[in-house]
Amino acid sequence: MQDTDISVKLERGTFLFTLVAVSVAFALLLKPFFAPIFWACAIGVIFYPFQKRLLGKWPHRRNLVSLCTLILCVVLVVIPVLVVASSFVTEGVSLFQKVQSGELNLADYVDRIKQAFPWLQSLAERFDIDLERIKSQTVEAFTGAGQFLAKRALAVGQNTFQFFLNLGLMLYLAFFLIRDGDAMVNMLIRALPLGDEREKLLFAKFAEVTRATIKGNLLVAATQGALGGLIFWWLGIPGALLWGVVMAVLSLIPAVGAGLIWLPVSLYLYAVGDVLNATILVLFGVFVIGLVDNILRPILVGRDTKLPDYVVLFSTLGGLAMFGITGFALGPLLAALFVAFWGIFIREFNEGESPAALLEQQGSSEEPSGSEAS
Repeated sequence: MQDTDISVKLERGTFLFTLVAVSVAFALLLKPFFAPIFWACAIGVIFYPFQKRLLGKWPHRRNLVSLCTLILCVVLVVIPVLVVASSFVTEGVSLFQKVQSGELNLADYVDRIKQAFPWLQSLAERFDIDLERIKSQTVEAFTGAGQFLAKRALAVGQNTFQFFLNLGLMLYLAFFLIRDGDAMVNMLIRALPLGDEREKLLFAKFAEVTRATIKGNLLVAATQGALGGLIFWWLGIPGALLWGVVMAVLSLIPAVGAGLIWLPVSLYLYAVGDVLNATILVLFGVFVIGLVDNILRPILVGRDTKLPDYVVLFSTLGGLAMFGITGFALGPLLAALFVAFWGIFIREFNEGESPAALLEQQGSSEEPSGSEAS
């Protein structure tokens, strides 16, 4: 009898070890497609409410509902992003070529700011700051950014097939995640050994945070970029579309974001004596662009993720540093899951509350839909 127990334990241990090894190998196999897989999951989460509404009308037409949802995603998100990205790369390369040809002298712009604000020199000397070094680093940074952009534009042109392959894989996977999300999540709930109630709570948190961070941050970024590009165009600042897209990308960083662009530009306008336009830009940046970040982001991101603003800031910065542009969603998502895991641990093991009670407290007593977590 004892030999039988040992044999059973050995078989189970060997099976579990093999299961983990195969799972790790499969994860490594999918690693090159991490970005398309993640964004396919995000599409399934974000467009779930629309899909659910269509399913209410056509309950037995899941293929048609999934296709309609995917078409809506392409029209509202994919096509506009491709158009803006193409225009951004075109203007960026054009600006870089002007810098390379000497038509635009970045060092001259920095010198004008120093001449217009002589107190900067004395202030820098008091704190032992080398303004010449800062000037050279600024010029190098802008030149390096231009070179990077030009290289990326060339790489995109050379790897057009790979880009559209990833885009096609993302949309292809999104179709099945939208259509079969319920079954996939139910399978995961049955397979994972965390306890069904805990898994439902974590899947609900995953869906909630993914939807909040992506929709909220993208809406804030698009709004700030559009407002920044509009005021640059109205003031006659060259490359309004380029700087608008740059402000949109930088606005993914909470608190500072778009100010990294409009503030130096306003200082330059002051330096060249264009006081009126500089003042307009500062007032617009502080009271319009800045308020978008201070008002919309806590409402759209912080409230739905139930994370403090400082956690959203640091998790976003960490996500961008670790995962690139995808990190603006992954960072807060990992932070929210971290908080959720510790919340479950504290309430279950220290206070004795069940996961079902946690679901009820968060207004998620009903089982989360599979598409929400897909």
